[in-house]
Order: sequence, then C-alpha cells, then structure tokens
Amino acid sequence: MSNVVVVGTQWGDEGKGKVIDLLTPSIDVVVRYQGGANAGHTVVIGEEKTILHLVPSGILHERCLCIIGNGVVLDPKVLIDEIDGLHQQGYLKNPSRLAISRNAHLVLPYHKLIDQLREEAMGASRIGTTGRGIGPAYEDKVARIGIRAGDLIDPDLFRSRIEDVLPFKNRQIEMLGGKPFDSSELLELGAEWSRRLSRHVVDAEGLLHGKIRTGARILFEGAQGTALDVDHGTYPYVTSSNTVAGAACSGAGVGPTMIDDVLGITKAYTTRVGNGPFPTELNDEIGEHLQQRGKEFGATTGRKRRCGWFDAVVVRHAARVNGLTMLAVTKLDVLSGLETIKICTGYRTDNAVVDEFPSSISQFVGVTPVYEQMPGWTDDISSARSEAELPSAAKAYVARIVELTGVPISIISVGSERSAHITLSNPFAK
Repeated sequence: MSNVVVVGTQWGDEGKGKVIDLLTPSIDVVVRYQGGANAGHTVVIGEEKTILHLVPSGILHERCLCIIGNGVVLDPKVLIDEIDGLHQQGYLKNPSRLAISRNAHLVLPYHKLIDQLREEAMGASRIGTTGRGIGPAYEDKVARIGIRAGDLIDPDLFRSRIEDVLPFKNRQIEMLGGKPFDSSELLELGAEWSRRLSRHVVDAEGLLHGKIRTGARILFEGAQGTALDVDHGTYPYVTSSNTVAGAACSGAGVGPTMIDDVLGITKAYTTRVGNGPFPTELNDEIGEHLQQRGKEFGATTGRKRRCGWFDAVVVRHAARVNGLTMLAVTKLDVLSGLETIKICTGYRTDNAVVDEFPSSISQFVGVTPVYEQMPGWTDDISSARSEAELPSAAKAYVARIVELTGVPISIISVGSERSAHITLSNPFAK
C-alpha cells in the first residue's frame, strides 16, 4: 500500500494538476477531499489543455477511479459542464470511473449570489473571492442547513430541504439588496441535476475503503494552497476550507494511519490571486517576466496572478503544518533568462529578522523580505529529463530550496507539457 496526500505549499496555483496527472499511471484512485469550483487544475497533453475544477486530475487516465469526497462543496452545474467537456475530449467513457460522495454538500445558486453580494458590500475591504459560493456553502454545512449530493436522489427529500432552507437564504439575499429565489426554479434545477448526476452519487467512503483493503494505491488531491487554509493561512484572506494534508482524512473519510506520505507542490517562485499579504511580490519588470513567461492567469477566474520571488518562510510553514515528506518544484523553466535569482529566507520587522510565518495578518504589516541572491541561467531547460541535464546554477537553486525547507525534492517540472519533468523519486514506487 502507498497512499499519498498532494497539497499546495503556497497560495495555490502551484501546478498540482500536472503533478497528479504524471503520477496517475502509478496509482489506482484519486480522491479530491476539499474545496469546490473555486480551484482549477490544468493539465497540458501535447497541444490540448484540460482545466478541471471539481473532477480529480486522474480522470485523464482510463484505468483510474476518481472520487469527489465528502469534504468538497459541489456545484452541480459546473460538474455537469465539466463532465460534458471531458466527453467531448474523449475522456470518461466509463461513467463508473467518477464517484461522488453522498455526503458532499451542494453549492446552490443562492450561495453564489450571496457570495457576490457580500463582496460588493465590503467595498475596499473585500477578500477577493472567486464569487463561486464556496464560503456560503461551507457556512450552511456547519450551520446544519446544507443540502447534500445524496439529497438529489430523493426528490421528496430535496423538495423538503429546499422549502425549509430557502426562506432563510432569501432573507439574507434581500438584506444584501438582491432578488430572492423562487423554490420552483431550484426544484426544476434539482430534477435536472438528479437526472445527470445520480448514477455517480454513491457511498464513496465505503467504495474507498474497499479499494484500500485490496491494497490499491490512493492519491488524495487537495485544492488551493497551505497559505489559504482557513486556520493556517493569511486569515481573513483565505479560502473557506482546510487545505492542509490533515483535511484529507476528514474530507475523504479515512484515518491518519492510512496516509504514508505527503507531497507538497511548490513553484520555483511565488504567485497569489486575490487580496492579502504577499511579502515577496514584484511590481517591476521581473514580476512581469514571471507573469508573462509563466502564463500566470487564474485557471478558474482568468485573473492575472501576482508574482514574486520564492518565499522559504511560506514553504517552511507548509512543511510543518502538513508534515511534508517530499516536494515537487514546478515551473523551474520560467526562471530561465534571469541574470540573478533571489530567495526570501526571512522577514525583517522593526525589531528583528524572523523566519517563522506570522500568525496574524497584523504581523505582516511593515515586514520586508530578507533576500539571498543566487546566479541565474540562460539555458532553455524545458527538454531536460534528468537532474544532470540542468545547468549548474539551476541545480544549485534547487539544492538551496531543499536546504531552506528541510524537505527532499522528488519531482522537478521544467515545462507545462505532461512529459516536461524530471523524476528523482516516485512516492508510489515504494
């Protein structure tokens, strides 16, 4: 047995989709365990790009079972559109390869409207959410007024749940200046969602444990990144779920003794979408180089990502709270052409230099990054398939990341295409 959690170590967008896709030939099951359609995993195969928001990245390999776990908040419309897109590309020929936990909560139209109205009302203090209804859906889950995927299977139960909850949601919408929903509109949508998705809604936890008993190799897929975790990130500029590795247990229905390794994904630099602190952000020509060369636009929103130097403080924090056993470094090729490369090793405050991730948003105010400079390289490294083929400066940079984070590297990505990577060790080859 080899069961591995894959997590982002920064503010998301680290390239988890590509890494999961290249690991999938070694595994039997991929389980998405948290988040919703506010995340996007991009996989490039030749000239074809596939962007996945809810379906696990393993879906592009015909032998792999993909499970949407109970910790996910599921937007039925987005999922149906995604399934249709996969069919058009020739994937998901066998519907049984996609399973949805009965206990996964639904993102309904009123969640998205509330999300958007709140952001508008907050003005300059807005968080910068995607407006996809993720936060309001998780709120309803915790408030015990959520509606789950299993409710779609029983029309009478779905009707009852909508009639119980909608008056509360409409009052919220009216208070925010929005137009309330009519229950008949939601019931009609529910009937269509049930028709399209019911065959995928199963006892996913039981299915997963059955696979584990047979010795199947499982990959637990996280969304977003550690610095967006609702408890361990730059609160309140965070997502609405726990993005760390421990959430794989509660979000998939397994115990911690079933996890063997935690693979953290990190870019060779740092990006962030939305508002919130970003100590190494570059608002200059180097930041523009990273943005343009790295094609840094959000896979979900299309928003331009903020770019900056690699921040070892952030990744060390991720190593600690996730219990990382290995790292995958992505987009190393984007740094090609830079004469000098910087790494943030700590933060300078008024009184001292700290190397710990601040626990409060107020502690980010006034900090400046402490940088270490390293020589860059001009070589095109996108064709490298072994560490020996990398320029000496690139090898030194990767080695310094290992020293600063204390985590060994298993994979180095040198391009967006599926084959553009260097595998130093495969976590599933044990």
